Amino acid sequence: MGRTFLVVTLGIGLGALNTGNNLLYLVLGFLLSVIVLSGVLSERVLRDLTVRRLLPDGAFAHEPFPLRYEVSRAKGWAFALRLSEAPGTVEGWAWVASVSAGTKEIVRADVVAPRRGPLPLTQVEVSTAFPFGLFEKSRTLPLDDLLLVWPRRGFTCEVPDSKAGVHVGDLGQSRHRDGSGDLLGLRELGPDEDARRIHWRKSAAVGQLLKVEREREDRKQYTLRVERQPKGDHLDRACEETAALGHLLLENGHEVGLEAFGRRIRPSAGHGHERRLLAALAWLGHEDEGD
Repeated sequence: MGRTFLVVTLGIGLGALNTGNNLLYLVLGFLLSVIVLSGVLSERVLRDLTVRRLLPDGAFAHEPFPLRYEVSRAKGWAFALRLSEAPGTVEGWAWVASVSAGTKEIVRADVVAPRRGPLPLTQVEVSTAFPFGLFEKSRTLPLDDLLLVWPRRGFTCEVPDSKAGVHVGDLGQSRHRDGSGDLLGLRELGPDEDARRIHWRKSAAVGQLLKVEREREDRKQYTLRVERQPKGDHLDRACEETAALGHLLLENGHEVGLEAFGRRIRPSAGHGHERRLLAALAWLGHEDEGD
């Protein structure tokens, strides 16, 4: 659009010089004033801006994730802002329709990280085509943050053998009774059975002691290992497979630990523990970048 406008302006200028037509000079003056006005207004829009990143807790490589920006302005108004990161970091951008003085606008960009590991974010590029959409002016704001990118999600190539791992919790086959898992039903309390499993409300309703039966859990502890190797595609693939296997085991109710590059994480369960495993896998091969 801007190039077309400049070509038209140049053509009208040449026509005015060759013909001496006053009308062409008038149109040329109007077009030149639009160019000057566009530059002045866009420059004013980019002044007095403050941008702050709101980083996610974590992000998976090669997968869109939300990156939010908080935009504020000391005075005046700003319109039609486009926010993006420096080239070579993450791909994606956010759009801000308008920002007024004294207010904070939070916008979201869906971005993609190109690799696993700590990713330094050093600057934010703010650009605008306000007011006429003919020319785009940009400004780079220094802003240092560190985004930790987890290994890419995928499928595990190998599932541990059923004999692997160490039993914890209730032992026995799944669906075996008298465990601490899911509720299976109620039955009459037998002689010498544990009275702590009596369901008192149901017992009072039917006039006899009823015992709660629960499924026995078959949980195990697994420790996943990543062999020391140079940083590169092979290490990235090993981290991806380890993360996928850990996720599968945790989803099945097992406890998972990690041994990698001299670091050990004790087996545990839950979403919080999975995030710790992912963070440890993200740092493998990038330990020097955290200094």
